[in-house]
Amino acid sequence: MNVEEISANLYDFVIDWSPTLVKAIVTLIIGFWIIKKIVSFAQTIMYKRELDESLVKFLSSIFSIGLKVMLLFTVVGMFGVSTTSFLAIFSALMVGIGMALNGSLGHLASGVMLMIFKPFKVGDLVDLNGSVGTVEAINAFNTTLATLDNKRIIIGNTTVTSNTITNISGQGTVGVDMTFGIGYDDDIDKARSVIQEVIDRCPHILKEPSAMIKVSQLNDSSVDFLIRPWCNSEHYWDVYFFMNEEVKKAFDNQGVGIPYPTVEMKTSAN
Repeated sequence: MNVEEISANLYDFVIDWSPTLVKAIVTLIIGFWIIKKIVSFAQTIMYKRELDESLVKFLSSIFSIGLKVMLLFTVVGMFGVSTTSFLAIFSALMVGIGMALNGSLGHLASGVMLMIFKPFKVGDLVDLNGSVGTVEAINAFNTTLATLDNKRIIIGNTTVTSNTITNISGQGTVGVDMTFGIGYDDDIDKARSVIQEVIDRCPHILKEPSAMIKVSQLNDSSVDFLIRPWCNSEHYWDVYFFMNEEVKKAFDNQGVGIPYPTVEMKTSAN
C-alpha cells in the first residue's frame, strides 16, 4: 500500500466518522452539563429532606460517578460498538483496575463504613491520625479537613477507619484542657482565684458544667494546675487562646510567678 492509498483511506475514514465524532463530543459536553445539573438538583432535594450533609456529599459523589459511566456507555454505542460487548470488556477492565487499585477500593469501602457508623460529620472538629481540623467533606475515597491555619488536609478513608478517631466537638460541648504552672513560693488559693476570675470573664465559657481547676502535679520547679472550662464546640479555639493570654496577663498583674527552666552554670577552680 503506497502513500496515496493510505491518504485516500485516511480521508475516507475521516469523512465517514467525522459526523459521529462530532456527535460524540457534543454528547459528552452536553451530558456532563446535564449530569452536573442533575446532581445539583438531587443535592437540593436531599438538603430539603434534612439529610446529614456528610451523607448528601457522599451520595452525590457516587451518583455523579454512576451517571458519567452511563454517559460513557452511550457515547461508545454511537461508534457502533455493542453495549453488551463493551460492558463485558469494561467489566474485565474494572476487575483488572480493581486488582491494581486495591487500596482505592478499600478507601471506597471505608467511606461506606463512615457513612453507616457516622463517627463524625461535616463541621465536626476532629483528630484523625494526628491531623486536627474541621471536617469539610466525606467523599467516596477520602475525607477532607480544614485546619485552623487555612490548610486543607486530604486523608484516605482507609487511613481514617484504621486509626484512632477523636471527635473533639461531636458531643456539642467540649472541655478545653490546659495546664498552668506557678512557683512553689506562690499562693495556690490566690492562683486558683485568679484563674477563676479569667474564666468568669470569658464570654464563650459555659456556666454549666462548671470549670475544673485542680492542682494536677508537683513538678521539680512548678506547681501545675489542670483546668477544664467547657464551651460549645465551635468556640473551642476561642476559649483556648483567650485563656492562655488572659491567664498570663492576670498572673503578671497579681504577682503570681510562672516558673521557667533555668540552667545553673558551675565552674571548677584549677
